[in-house]
Amino acid sequence: MKPAYVMQFAKVGKDDGALVGGKGANLGEMTKAGFPVPPGFVVTAAAYRDFLEEANLTEKIRQQLLGLRVSESKALDKAAVSIQKLITRSAFPKGIARDIIPAYYALGGKLLHHALVAVRSSATAEDLPGASFAGQQSTFLNVQGEANLLEKIKEAWASLFTARAIFYRETNHFDHFKVAIAVPVQKMVASDTSGVMFTIDPVTNDKSKVVIEAILGLGEMIVQGAVTPDHYEVEKKTNRILVKQPHNQEKMMIKRGHENVIVKPKANDANKLKLTDSQILTIATLGKKLEKHYYFPQDVEWAIENGDVYIVQTRPVTTTGSSQVNAHQPRTNSPGLPLLAQGDPASPGIASGPVKKLSSAKEIHKIARGDILVAEQTNPDFVPAMRKAVAILTERGGRTSHAAIVSRELGIPAVVGAKNIQNLVRDGLVITVNGSTGDVYRGAVMKSNTPNLTNAPNTTKIKTATKVYVNLAEVSRAEAVARMNADGVGLLRAEFMIADIGTHPRKFIQDKRQQVFINHLADNLETFCRAFSPRPVVYRATDFRTNEYRNLKGGQAFEPPEENPMLGFRGAARYIADSQVFDLELEAIKRVRNKLGFKNLYLMIPFVRTPKELLEVKKIVAASGLMRTPTFKLWMMVELPTNAIMLDQYLDVGIDGVSIGSNDLTMLILGTDRDNNEVAHDFNEMDPAVLWAFERVITTAVKRGVTVSMCGQAPSDYPELVEKLVRWGITSVSVNPDAIDRVRETVAEAERKLVTKKR
Repeated sequence: MKPAYVMQFAKVGKDDGALVGGKGANLGEMTKAGFPVPPGFVVTAAAYRDFLEEANLTEKIRQQLLGLRVSESKALDKAAVSIQKLITRSAFPKGIARDIIPAYYALGGKLLHHALVAVRSSATAEDLPGASFAGQQSTFLNVQGEANLLEKIKEAWASLFTARAIFYRETNHFDHFKVAIAVPVQKMVASDTSGVMFTIDPVTNDKSKVVIEAILGLGEMIVQGAVTPDHYEVEKKTNRILVKQPHNQEKMMIKRGHENVIVKPKANDANKLKLTDSQILTIATLGKKLEKHYYFPQDVEWAIENGDVYIVQTRPVTTTGSSQVNAHQPRTNSPGLPLLAQGDPASPGIASGPVKKLSSAKEIHKIARGDILVAEQTNPDFVPAMRKAVAILTERGGRTSHAAIVSRELGIPAVVGAKNIQNLVRDGLVITVNGSTGDVYRGAVMKSNTPNLTNAPNTTKIKTATKVYVNLAEVSRAEAVARMNADGVGLLRAEFMIADIGTHPRKFIQDKRQQVFINHLADNLETFCRAFSPRPVVYRATDFRTNEYRNLKGGQAFEPPEENPMLGFRGAARYIADSQVFDLELEAIKRVRNKLGFKNLYLMIPFVRTPKELLEVKKIVAASGLMRTPTFKLWMMVELPTNAIMLDQYLDVGIDGVSIGSNDLTMLILGTDRDNNEVAHDFNEMDPAVLWAFERVITTAVKRGVTVSMCGQAPSDYPELVEKLVRWGITSVSVNPDAIDRVRETVAEAERKLVTKKR
């Protein structure tokens, strides 16, 4: 049966991300829920995949990426341009076009009427917690005519391989061909005013407020940070407007003829408030309804045309931290340095360093680690440089600009909208950026002076009986995440650390350079254990699949091709077949525990198919000299149906804890691959069969006196599941850093309900 190439918004919902991407799924979800969304349809990820196949592009693209070092910007740019040309110069498949054109005409309202539409991009891995693909792919406004539409769809497909998108996937270890792209086509809103809304203060994490930013004209200018927007704050409970802060708008984007042009607003319009009180409250009310519908804070794009408010996009807020910061603290909280400039606080924290001014993304190679990046504004092409900087300082933009959002994701301080900052600083000048207050000082802050200006630990942290651990992989984030309200690391992934090493472990063994591998892994483990000490760090041993291992340097010599790597040579089976790589991991663990003295490091064994396999792995661990003690716990992942069904037999082998991998366990119980758009719609952690397995594992573990955790995505996504987990007696849940506080609150509420019920 031919896959669906076109889906109307009203036919898709939030669970259809594999088919229509995060943006498309949310547009459909809002349409079905009755929110004011401009009508439209989505060209599905199936169309993109079939286009690649029909044009024979997959292998050609793979060859362009083979051996590419994304840290080398010139090579990255060259590969990106070549791949995009391959896509845009290929013929548009007639079968897909036949489905798109009638849907486009239907938006016109009458026969052969060419509607003005916005063509957006919606990556199928977009807007997932912990992964922010948003803004990396292209958007095209005021597109008219079926021929133009088809060309823009091809350009949207090609934008999946911009330099910034390739860089992001490589550095976050996403398979380029598992991330597909859908294309929402939406009737154009010729906005008089547009903007962004957060249903939580994105800087202070204050959940009692809705934060709105607004500009004149089309919304691209605010997302780019090309202008500094008006800033409004509304108290959720009372619907009272707390802040109305206008900013002079020097330019705006409008449609003129068939083009989008940048013009200067009328002087009277540029300086006055962009929204009336009524409009502010209407937008805030929609935000509160969206947050209630999705159960967690939302990042919303809105537009006003002829007085009507439309919602053109929403996604979960992915940058909430662990503590609230007072973004409006008095300016007198000074480090004793001369004040150089003031802007808007955009990402909390404080940092000192030398200035490095960039006039465009072509200069990102100038940034060295420890620099403060200063620019008029940033866009996704700046991200490689932003990852090296200790702080970001821009002349334009608001708290919802690209610079602000990415800085919060990276966990570095940022100040935006600092007028004339590029003329006030020179390259090499040492300055201090306070992202919590918006102040910029001349000179460096001594470390002893910084506590009052940084994100000090929240003294009102919620405490729960059920532990809330964090899932981690990035060494660079260890210290920052350790300051959050987490009880330890419930899942420390080996694969990310080994992928950063870049070479297949067996290659080190072949070259008799085992110590290089052991030293690198031990150094990384020490970083995590030191940051979280004395809280536990549960290290999950390698669970590379053959297709992932083959991508490492030298990997093809050691990894057989497999038709289905997910069910192939992975996990515990590897350790038993050849323990050499596992032995290197055990040596690194011993070094951290015995030589460096960090006794908070535990070991977790993944993908164990039988109790006998578990016993054999235990023998290898014991032979290495690592024995179970009160300070060294051995856990097992529960991610196969057999683990849930036969848990008693696994526990008889002798382990200290289990952790439910809800992602793999759900896929294997339901027989569905969530990465396969043909069947991913059936992936559901709340399916009764999956819930049965969760309950069985937890109650069995509780009965046997073994700790039981869950480290998959489910606790972050389903508050109602967390209540069930607490009721069944789970010991801990382990979630992504952005979800720690949200899940902690849900756990606390579930525990309160349980105590009240028992009374």
